[in-house]
This record gives sequence, C-alpha cells and structure tokens, in this order.
Amino acid sequence: MDKEEAIRMYDMTDYYIGLGLALFSSGFIGASFIIKKKALVQISLGSGRRAANGGYGYLSNWLWWFGLSMMAFGEVFNFAAYAFAPASVVTPLGALSVIVAAILSSKYLNEQLNLLAKIGCFMCIIGSTVMVIHSPKEEEVDTLEDLLQKLTEPGFIIYTSIMLIIISSIFFYFGPRYGSSNVVVYVIMCSTSGSLTVMWCKGLGLAIRETISGQSEFTNWLTYMFIVLLITFVCIQMNYLNKALDTFNTSVVTPVYYVMFTTLVITASAILFKEWEHLQLNDIIGIICGFLITVTAIFMLNTFRDLDMSRSHFAWRTRQPVTRKSTIEESAQTSALIKNNTQYGTRNV
Repeated sequence: MDKEEAIRMYDMTDYYIGLGLALFSSGFIGASFIIKKKALVQISLGSGRRAANGGYGYLSNWLWWFGLSMMAFGEVFNFAAYAFAPASVVTPLGALSVIVAAILSSKYLNEQLNLLAKIGCFMCIIGSTVMVIHSPKEEEVDTLEDLLQKLTEPGFIIYTSIMLIIISSIFFYFGPRYGSSNVVVYVIMCSTSGSLTVMWCKGLGLAIRETISGQSEFTNWLTYMFIVLLITFVCIQMNYLNKALDTFNTSVVTPVYYVMFTTLVITASAILFKEWEHLQLNDIIGIICGFLITVTAIFMLNTFRDLDMSRSHFAWRTRQPVTRKSTIEESAQTSALIKNNTQYGTRNV
C-alpha cells in the first residue's frame, strides 16, 4: 500500500462516531449561544456593568453558567469528535449551531427570522454538506513525536505567528477602539484563537487516545503544553464571544463566527497536515462551491434579517391582480380621439 492509499484509509466506525459527536456538539453549542445571550440581556437590564464594557457581572448569573455548561458539553463532544474524525470534516458541521441559534433566537429572544433568513439557514446546511463530502483528509499522525515535527515546520510556525499578531493587535488596539461598533473585530478574535485551539485539541486528543491504548503520554511534556495552551485560548474565545453576544444580534454573531472560524480551521489543518496535496480537482471545486454557498447563506442571514418578509406576505403579493394605471397622456389622447371621431358625434369632452 503506497503513501497516498495509507492517507486515504480510515476506520469508518471511528469516522461516523466523530460525525455523530460533531452533530451533538453543534446542537449544544447553538443552544448555549441563546442561553448566554438571554443571561447577558438580563444583566444589561439591571444595574450591573455590561460585558461589552469590560464588566463581569455575568459570573454571578446562574443562567449564564447554565449556558456555559451547555457550551462545555458541546466542546467536550467537539473535542472527542476531533479525536475520531479529521478537523476538516468536523469543523464544517458547526453550521448546525447556526441553525439552532437562529431558530431559538427567534423563539426566545424575539429576534426576527424571516423567509430569506430561513432560506439562508437551509443553504448553510447545503454548503456545509458539500464541504464535508469533498473535504480533504488529514495525513495520519500516529504519535506525539510525529505531531511535534509537524508543529515545528516553517508553514505552521508562520501561520501561528500571524494569528498571534492578530490577537495582540485586537487586544491592545482594535478591540478597545472598534470592537463595540464592528462585529468583525470580536469575531476575528474568537476565530483566530479558535483555529489554534482546534490544533491543541488534536494534540491532546492524540495523547489521550495513546494513553487509553496502553502507551501513557502524561509523562510527555508536550501533553501538558497542549493543556495549558488549550485553557489559555479557550478563555480568550469565551471572553470575546461574550462581548460579541452582548453587543450585537445573535443572528449576526453566530453566522459570521462560523464562516471565519471554519475558514481558519481548514486553513490551519491544511497547513499542519498538508491535506490539499492529496486532493483531486473535483474535490477542490466542491470545497470552493460549498464554501461560496455557505458564505451566500451567511450574507442572507446578515443583510436581510430585518426585512419584513414572510411566506404569507409573499403569497399575498403574488395573488394580487395586475392593474394597469392610465397615465395623464393616455387620458388626453383618448379624449381627443373621442372628440374627433364622427361615430361618437360632436360633443365637448
């Protein structure tokens, strides 16, 4: 069996386990957005300092902690999914969290979900499905030593450096100045740190899987480095995600976060595992098409969310009879024709 065949062969049982865990994860995470947003709304109506202004009053709110627990369960499922399936397959399934959040926000937060937004949700599922079907498959990494070798390659070091520069610039400059007026600022912070978090999850998942199989990796310093990095970057994500949810509409934050996070995770995974080297042309075209469909869906959710449009309203418009209104010029011409035509006789019009 040559190298390419070895890369493409996966245990389908593990693959479907990872797929199922990813679906459960997206459901929990999507619901957690709404619960945490509900808690932040309660705090903003009180006398506490809002999270968008640097406040931490949500730490004393039980509903926020319940939402955080939901997200924790979702992240656990997500973490487990990364241990069983490729990141380029697990990550696009986060589109389900967009659908869950959009539906629940319209029910519990009174946020509008019109016909175009519903179509956008459906398109988001289609785009993610296409991306999953054509997604690149990771190169096998059997040990932490193999992973360490990939982590120290120039491509991933450059990517990590760029992400750290972006995180630092938002933390010190762009966040305080533009974070409260532009949703992209906080979401970029969550997405950049999140893309690195997934890589640390893969490393820690590999260490746990090797330990369960009989080779303990908790004597390896790399395992503890992954734990520290994972905790650090998850805290960054949670802090800025709270700010984004407290400042902007949930139906905007969730889709934009999905697009940026998915793009960066696939990019990081491609750089680290060199997935694109083994893709066929039809798979590349499929991934691009799936991504464009998803971006179009996000655009619909974001741009037309406040448009007063429903299915019944659209149906009423299509049933209206078409009436032709006469212009002033047409009326004048008709009057002159009647006046000059002998069959009508002579009369003043």
